[in-house]
Amino acid sequence: MINNIFSRSNKNYNNWAPLFLRLGMGFGFMAHGYAKLSRGPAGFEKLLHLIGVPFAHIIAYILPCSELFGGLALLLGLFVGLVSIPLISTMLVAMFTIQLKFGFSSVNTIGLTPQGPLFGPPGYEINVIYIAGLIALIISGAGVFSLDAFLMRNKKSN
Repeated sequence: MINNIFSRSNKNYNNWAPLFLRLGMGFGFMAHGYAKLSRGPAGFEKLLHLIGVPFAHIIAYILPCSELFGGLALLLGLFVGLVSIPLISTMLVAMFTIQLKFGFSSVNTIGLTPQGPLFGPPGYEINVIYIAGLIALIISGAGVFSLDAFLMRNKKSN
């Protein structure tokens, strides 16, 4: 049964792959953008100042909005190729300015207490995974279960 579903002769499973990538990454980007906005951009602005980002005050608003609305666009499958570019850029900047010095692993255990493990700052593993997923979506497209596909079908029928 499972082999029949995922066999090479049955290409229907290919239609589902971009959907799951979009849902996972879209939710992730939205959650991170929302967290930055809900805590107030001032705290994020301080971080940006510490790492030397120019125009930190403006970027403290632009970046969370691009994550929030870019994530929503991924969830909906709307302009996926276009919104992937700034999202990849945010991942690269975060990776090279913050996470690279903490190594690859996104889970850095630095100690153990009676309450459980203590975790250090995350490495760049998640950035690499997000970048890979976004590149896969740029290459494959948003898939048949997307607003991009819906708009293309409507455009062809007119």
